[in-house]
Amino acid sequence: MPESISIIVPVFEETDNVLPMAREVAAAFAAVPNDWELVFVDDGSRDATWEKVCEAARTNPRVRGIRHTRNAGQSAALWTGISQTSRPLLATLDGDLQNDPADLPRLLAELESCDLACGWRQNRQDNFVRRVSSRIARAARGAALGADFRDTGCALRVFRRTALAGVFGFNGLHRFLPILVAGGGFRVREIPVSHRPRVAGVSKYGVWNRVWRGLYDLVAVAWYQRRRLPVVPVEHTPAR
Repeated sequence: MPESISIIVPVFEETDNVLPMAREVAAAFAAVPNDWELVFVDDGSRDATWEKVCEAARTNPRVRGIRHTRNAGQSAALWTGISQTSRPLLATLDGDLQNDPADLPRLLAELESCDLACGWRQNRQDNFVRRVSSRIARAARGAALGADFRDTGCALRVFRRTALAGVFGFNGLHRFLPILVAGGGFRVREIPVSHRPRVAGVSKYGVWNRVWRGLYDLVAVAWYQRRRLPVVPVEHTPAR
C-alpha cells in the first residue's frame, strides 16, 4: 500500500497565492495513489493569508492550517510543519507558486531509489541579484562542506521522515536540508524541475538575508558536519 504524505507549505503574507496553491496541489495529486494532506504553515502573516488558509480548509478536507502567533522565519515554519505532522513521507514547496506542484509526483516516484529527492530549478525566473547570490552560496558551500548541490535553495523536495535522523531545527535549516540529510548517510538526488515567475505577492528576501545570513549559517553547519557522529553499524547479543 502506498505510503501517505504530508505536503508542507510555509506562507508569509501570500494572500493571493493560497487558494491557487491548494487547487494546483489537488490537481497534481488527483492521479497519485498515495493518501495526502496539504498543510499550510502561516508564519504570523499580518494580511488575509490566514483567512485564505481557513477558506482552503473549508473547501477541501485534505487541507489544514497551522499558524504562528508571531513571525519566526521560513525555517521555523518548515520545522513546525515537520513537527506537527506524522505521515512517513514529506514534501515541501514555497508558497509563492514559483515552484510548480505538478513536479511533486515525479519527485515522489524517485523515493523508490533515494531518501530525499530535491529539485534544481532550470531556467530560473528570478532577478539578477537572486541568481548571483545563489552562485556565491553554491561556491561557498562547496568550499566549506565539500558538498556540491546545484540548488539547495529550491524548496521543492520530497523525502522520507526517517531521513531526518540527526536533523534539528535552526534558523537556516531550509537552505541546508539536503546537505544535512546526505551528511547523515542517506541518499539524496537532485531532479530538474520547472521554475515560474512570481505573479502575486512580494518576495521577502534581499541581499542580506540571502547571501550574508547564508554565509553566516554556513560556518555553523560546517562545524556541525565535522563534529557529527558517524552512523556506525552495531551488533547485538544473540536472542535467548
